Amino acid sequence: MAFLLFLLLLGMAVFIAVKLFTVEKVVVSGSGYYSQEAIESWLLDDEYSWNSLYVFLKYQFEEPKELAFVESADVSLEPPHTLKVTVHDKELMGRIYIDSLGQNAYFDKEGMVVEMSSEEIGSVPKINGIDVDKIVLYEKLPIKGNSVLKNLLSLTQILKKYELSPKSIKYGGEGSYTLKFGKITVLLGQAEDFNDKISRLSKVLPKVQGQKGRLHLENWSENTTDITFEKSD
Repeated sequence: MAFLLFLLLLGMAVFIAVKLFTVEKVVVSGSGYYSQEAIESWLLDDEYSWNSLYVFLKYQFEEPKELAFVESADVSLEPPHTLKVTVHDKELMGRIYIDSLGQNAYFDKEGMVVEMSSEEIGSVPKINGIDVDKIVLYEKLPIKGNSVLKNLLSLTQILKKYELSPKSIKYGGEGSYTLKFGKITVLLGQAEDFNDKISRLSKVLPKVQGQKGRLHLENWSENTTDITFEKSD
C-alpha cells in the first residue's frame, strides 16, 4: 500500500508539473545588447522549454550556451507561469574593426579582447586610427605606443561614466582624439583633462543635438573654459 501511495503521489506531482508549469511570460532585465525575443530564443532552446519548471531546473545545473556579448544569465521562477531572466552583459568599452578578418574586436576596460564578431553594437564606439598587430581573443590589445592604450581606455571609461556613446573615437597621429556623435564632431585634442572635458561635453552636447558642426574642446583648460561650436551646413 505504501508503494502504491508513493506511485500515486509521484504521478500527481508529475501531472501538476506538466500541466500547471507552462511558460506564459518571460521577464528579461539587464540586457543592453539583445532584444527580449533574442534572449527568449537563446534560453528556450529545446523541445521541453514550454515547461517553466523544466527551464528553471535546467539552468540551475548547467550554464546557458555561449552568446556573444553576454557574460552570464540568472534564471528564476515565479510559479507557475513566469520566468525571470537577469542578463549580465560583457563589459564592452570599444571595438576595432579588423578588415582582413571582417570582424570587430571588442575590448573591456582593461584593454582585453573579450569578443570577436562581425556584429556591430551601436552603443559601442568604433576606434579609428589605432595601429594594431595581430589581435588574439582574451589577450590585451597589441597597440603600439606606451601611452596610447592607457589614454584610450581612460577616455572610454570616462565616456561611459557620463553615459555618452559616440559612434566613433578617432586617434590622430599627434595624439589627439576626435569623437563623432551623429552629425556632431567633437575635437578633444591631446589626452589631457579628459574628465573635465567630457563633463562639460555632457552638458553642452544636448544643446546642439540635431545640428551639424564641430565642437572645439581641444584648447579647453581650467583657465580657458570657452567651448566653440562651429556650425556647418
